[in-house]
Amino acid sequence: MNTNAFANWQPSKAMQQITTLEMHTGGEPLRIITSGFPTLKGDTILAKRQDCLANHDDLRKGLMFEPRGHADMYGALIVEPERDTSDLGVLFLHNEGYSTMCGHAIIALSKAAIEAGVINKKEGVNQINFDVPCGQIRSSVTVNNGEISDIRFLNVPSFLALKAQQTEVEGIGTVTFDLAYGGAFYAYVDADAIGLSLKQDNSNQIIDWGKRIKQAVIASTDINHPFEADLSFLYGTIFVSHTQMEHPDSHSRNVCIFAEGELDRSPTGSGVAGRAAIHFAKNEIETQQEIVIESILGSQFSVKVVDTLEYGDYLAVIPEVSGNANVVGKNTFYFDPSDALNTGFIFR
Repeated sequence: MNTNAFANWQPSKAMQQITTLEMHTGGEPLRIITSGFPTLKGDTILAKRQDCLANHDDLRKGLMFEPRGHADMYGALIVEPERDTSDLGVLFLHNEGYSTMCGHAIIALSKAAIEAGVINKKEGVNQINFDVPCGQIRSSVTVNNGEISDIRFLNVPSFLALKAQQTEVEGIGTVTFDLAYGGAFYAYVDADAIGLSLKQDNSNQIIDWGKRIKQAVIASTDINHPFEADLSFLYGTIFVSHTQMEHPDSHSRNVCIFAEGELDRSPTGSGVAGRAAIHFAKNEIETQQEIVIESILGSQFSVKVVDTLEYGDYLAVIPEVSGNANVVGKNTFYFDPSDALNTGFIFR
């Protein structure tokens, strides 16, 4: 039997094909759609996101959900930028819908853009500007002797919106949280204060409590972005610990539960941007003071405040986040119109 013949399989009928590049940043997956997705309509990234939601959401589900993905899959769709000063536009996809910002995706996309030749690679610092739903993200990739040695990005203005708020959470009790924005709004909760382990073997409880707290905060708290109504929603819960770190150089541990119970394997790029805004507002860090934040896996991002500005009613910061990413594979996915499970399913 020639089992190698399986590699020669070809579709016997017309099927939509979508190709992807598979990466991870600190353990968090990123499925970059490289071909086969319909061109989205709209002059802005938010308009393109709305077109995708209205007309192509089955493809998002098919690529994120099982059997092609899983409950914690994350994706990036490259689109035309809206600004003359930007190189690429990006939509972020997950199990619930479309993120407004994703730092781990920016890090992975920056590496892929340089290695694939989307951006001409040069020695030294290579600049890449991305248009994303929350604004323009400025990335820099440093190349030394032909190899990428550093990836970092300047985030959108980030700020502490509400400090030391309290909400009642079923099965947990009174929970104190800070509400901060780093491209998306998160409720930040001290895990040690509520007796929550942020170890890998406690992932189910972390997800459960993250979802409960998110719903309680949504029910009890008005969330308003100063300029864009489409950004005025709570994206997730971030648990923070200053005692449960794996690495001695880590400042703290971040575990983010976002969308519909997704657990971020990375420290969460937009989440650590919000952390920088919180610590700066509380006078716990200074400008240019870098801190290292680790994930549930122990993978690390660094973050520092590089500038401040007035942003509506807030004193906001511009965080710089750095991390690394790796390519793990390439895929060609087929969408058979006769497949009753074409749009996928999720078991949690």
